[in-house]
Amino acid sequence: MRAVTIAALLLSAGAPAWPPAHAEDASPAARQAAFAKLPYWPGLWLTEHDESTIGGLSVAQIEARESGKAAEHNPALSLFGFAAPWNEEGKKRQAARMNQGNGNRTAEGWGYPMMMNAAAPLQFLITPEEVLMINAYRDVRHIRTDGSPHPGPDDIWPTVWGDSVGHWDGDTLVIDTIGVRNPNVYFHGGPPLSDDAHYVEKLHMVSPDRIEGEITITDPATLTGPWTVKLAWTRDDSFGRMIHDAFTNDRTDNENATIAPPADEQPGGEKGE
Repeated sequence: MRAVTIAALLLSAGAPAWPPAHAEDASPAARQAAFAKLPYWPGLWLTEHDESTIGGLSVAQIEARESGKAAEHNPALSLFGFAAPWNEEGKKRQAARMNQGNGNRTAEGWGYPMMMNAAAPLQFLITPEEVLMINAYRDVRHIRTDGSPHPGPDDIWPTVWGDSVGHWDGDTLVIDTIGVRNPNVYFHGGPPLSDDAHYVEKLHMVSPDRIEGEITITDPATLTGPWTVKLAWTRDDSFGRMIHDAFTNDRTDNENATIAPPADEQPGGEKGE
């Protein structure tokens, strides 16, 4: 499915609760009034039941590994696509993904949609013009809420995070995203959707410590019908701030997670002196 205009989105999902405020047009007083109407989602948020550790696995996953039993909850796998309604092309891509090993673990982040279903904490910055979603890997989503549409077909191309426009339906954030590069190309756990997949999200804070959401994905190239994944995030007070350190994501010290041989051992590589 190609670009869907924000006008079509608003017709199908209902008009915004208030008109968008444009930074270049709004006076300071108007922007303050617009901010006062917006929800406030402070703090750092983790996928529910997925309290992360420094190694990236949740406490539940580590306990399950040590006990040899399946984890009661495995929310970080919701978007991996195991339960998606794949068509024949999708099944073929899934089989190829399962057989590729960890070949693209060099990605220094999660990308979309995986950053919404990851062990990395999320932070939400809400303004009248856009919502920013940031995680500890410095994945950043920009969701324009100023009424601007998606770019036309001649001005959009697939990227790791795609192009997102949104609006507020009361205190629910409705997001329309297109132009996402096949998530599996960037991150090893991403579902192998096509570049034409269309994502619609709804996020709503149901309590000061819980945000609920769902993502519905349509992709005729790989799915037989809409695929809806329900997600939830809880505020984690153990984080005082978002921390990031430079890293190479190198897992070559683990024979089960080798990502690539040294450069001088790859085909066409030159031996070092």
